[in-house]
Amino acid sequence: MELQALPSRIGQVRRILSAQLRYWHLDPLIDRAALGVTELLANVHRHAQPDKTCTVEIELLLDRLTVSVHDHDPRMPVVADIEGVPHHEDADTLATCGRGLAMVAAVSESWGVRPDGESGKVVWFTLPTPPAVRAGSARPPRRAVVEKPAYTVDTVSLHRTEHAPARSAVAG
Repeated sequence: MELQALPSRIGQVRRILSAQLRYWHLDPLIDRAALGVTELLANVHRHAQPDKTCTVEIELLLDRLTVSVHDHDPRMPVVADIEGVPHHEDADTLATCGRGLAMVAAVSESWGVRPDGESGKVVWFTLPTPPAVRAGSARPPRRAVVEKPAYTVDTVSLHRTEHAPARSAVAG
């Protein structure tokens, strides 16, 4: 979904993400996924330039959920240690911010950042799906995105849910 990374919108994104994960029967991942996306959106809100526009995408493969946030700022983030001491010598050890990516790293299986074209980046993290979901799942990859229904199976919107058109076969 495309949005302005404002504090008032972050709660909406958490609710949409939670609803999509419930739909996919991934309830055990909701807390960690919601925390991770909150931290990534908070980073866009605090640091991204020239604007706060970003796109949140979630993708479910058989054994892994990937959550990614695309923004328009090509600068790569600076990661703090989980204890709160950033990689800068003059950092305050009691800082109340600067730990977002360390928190994402702590709750996820893996995470990373990559350039996105000439003027942007993608920050992502993965969570393993529960074994029960993997065992009962012979379904194809699923992706939830807003604004790009041509590339999705399930599309989640702040205002409505759209589904890709059903394909029909003609006997003949």
